[in-house]
Formats: sequence, structure tokens, C-alpha cells
Amino acid sequence: MTPDDQRPRYGLPYDPAAAADAWTAEQDRIRRRRRTRLAVAAATGGVLVAAVVAGALTLTGGEDDRQAAAPAPTATATAVAVPSVSVTLPSDAPSSLPSLLARPVVRPEQAFPETAVRLPDGSRYERVDLATTTECARGTSPELAALIDQGKGCLRLTAALFTDTDRRSQVTVTVVSFRRAEDAGSVFGLASMDPVTYQTVSLDPPPEANMPTVPPGSAGVFRRLMTVRSVVFANGQWGDGAETGETELTRQTEGLLQYVNDNVVAYEDGDDAPGTS
Repeated sequence: MTPDDQRPRYGLPYDPAAAADAWTAEQDRIRRRRRTRLAVAAATGGVLVAAVVAGALTLTGGEDDRQAAAPAPTATATAVAVPSVSVTLPSDAPSSLPSLLARPVVRPEQAFPETAVRLPDGSRYERVDLATTTECARGTSPELAALIDQGKGCLRLTAALFTDTDRRSQVTVTVVSFRRAEDAGSVFGLASMDPVTYQTVSLDPPPEANMPTVPPGSAGVFRRLMTVRSVVFANGQWGDGAETGETELTRQTEGLLQYVNDNVVAYEDGDDAPGTS
């Protein structure tokens, strides 16, 4: 990992056509690989870079509909200048899409059904926190919130914080679900091009977890996947803010991202959540 890899990627050039092409290519790949099922996603890049979102989501209230207590971006978010993105569905989009989008949005217990998770590679993780809100700007960077506002809106944002058996890693996986598949596509395309600017907020561990809060500005791994109507984000960091161990942190982050994505795909396809424990 070079020093350049650790720098925040500010001011990357954005090409709206490229973002639309990225989304269209993703949909083409989906249809090629799984013609009998609509929702599938492709892992995209992201290296160990400095996180730029300070603060995190905290929990208040009770049960599944607990809201994020951190103040939601208001005037700041709407004043942020972001590219104007327009994504349209391809002409051969599956005819089943309208009925799939008519289903209720995936809920926390469907996306994150387990507190103890065992992945196919044998690694184990504990879910130490869970937050959900219908005010999606509470859990995103101002730039991502402004991008979401360009479309027809986000229906629900749910985030969970996982840690490994050594309680060293902190991986926040966030499911952002939209009214329209086009809006999920535009968010996925732009976040793929600039994952640091267009990111979701990492959860701070609750006091009962007995885990440190990651120091502000610490390095992290950013990944994302896309389903029918949702974008699943994963932000992985070491609890002590270490910038070493990128390979292991990436493995954990990608594994947990795939686990949650599989749950969301199963729900959005009308199947039972797969479960891995």
C-alpha cells in the first residue's frame, strides 16, 4: 500500500454518462449471469483510504424502528453541489420489475437476521449494533444525501456494526433502499467512481460492546453491491485506526458485505433469507 493509496480521493472528475454506463453494464451482467433471478450485484473496487465522515450513527428509541440520533444534514446537504445524474432502465428490463418494486422494502430483521454470523470461509462475527431510519440523510455523507434527493427518494436506511472474534475490526454494513431501481443505479454508479465522497456513515460501537471508537480520519476499506432496489455499502476499519493489515480487513469487509447482500437479494427476489449460521 503506497502513501497515495491512503489519501482521501477528493475532487475526482465525474462523467454522468460514465455513471449511467456503469449502471447499465451492471444490469447487463445481472441478466447474463442470473436470468432466472433479477437481483444480483458485482463487487467494485476500493482501497484502504482515509475516511472523511466524522461522527457516527447512534441509537435511540426501541426495536426495529429506532432512529439515528445524529442530526440529519439539512441546509448543508441540500447546498452541496453534486453532478446531475439521470439513469434510465434498459428497454429489455425484466417484466417482473414493477411487481418486485411494489413489495415492501426490506426490513432490518430481513437484512440482518443474526447477531452471531458465520461466513462460508469459517470466519465468525458478532453484530454489536443495529440502527434503522426512514430519514436516510441521517446515515449518509452530505454529498450522498444530495444525490439521493435528485431522485424519488430513499425508503429506508439500515446499518449494522460487526466485529471479529478478536473484537479488533469494525465493519459497518448499510442497506439503502429506494423507491425506484433507477435511483439505486445512479447511487451505485457514482459511489463506485468516488467511494469516499459518496459514502454511508459508520456506526460507533455502543458502550456495552466494550470496544473503542475508531479515531476520526482513520483508514478504511469501502465496498458496495447493488440489488433490485437497494445499494449495500460496507465500511471496514480497525478499531485502533491502524493503516496496516489491508488484506485481512478487506477480506472481512467483503465477506460481511456479501453476507448481507445475499440476505437482501433473497428478500427482493421473493425467497427466504439464506442465513449462514
